[in-house]
Amino acid sequence: MRLPFLPYDPKWKKHFESIKSELQAILKPLAPQIDHIGSTAVEGLSAKPIIDIQLGVENETDLEVLPDVLKLPNIVYYEKYNQDWPERRFFILLNEPVYKIVVPDVVKIGEEIPAILHDHEFRLAHLHAFVKGSADWVRHIAFRDYLLAHPKVKESYQALKQNLIQLEWVDGNDYNKGKDEFLKRQERNALIWYRERQQ
Repeated sequence: MRLPFLPYDPKWKKHFESIKSELQAILKPLAPQIDHIGSTAVEGLSAKPIIDIQLGVENETDLEVLPDVLKLPNIVYYEKYNQDWPERRFFILLNEPVYKIVVPDVVKIGEEIPAILHDHEFRLAHLHAFVKGSADWVRHIAFRDYLLAHPKVKESYQALKQNLIQLEWVDGNDYNKGKDEFLKRQERNALIWYRERQQ
């Protein structure tokens, strides 16, 4: 499959703010920190037009109850991924209710992901939830800020993405593996830079 890939669009920030407002109302009991992360958060960087949003909760108890609190007609919870990444809870926000595209609201451990959920045309946002201050939570914030502060690194990332997007991919996870070496190297640099700024 070919993944959608568009030049940076200022509307992405507005989309994030709109979704953030909805999430704040729904998740008021947990009061998470809600951040725009990923490529759509970096001005000038091309991306799949799907907003990556990070939810930072206070503790592991909040992380556990999040799937029950975050129940909307157009959200799918990927419980399946908890097995490989227990520190994260992952959801996709769709532009249609799950009943309209005939998919479950939870993809459970051991289940196959319905093929239609790989169609990025249905996706508005990816929601990644972590405990605030955890390694993954910091990594996402650090990498976003590092790209914003380092134009040459951003340009290298842009070039990599432009090359990868020309290829056929099984799904979005397969595409992400193509970026893995670059991301790991630059995320290490980003963490050093970010921690120095926090001192």
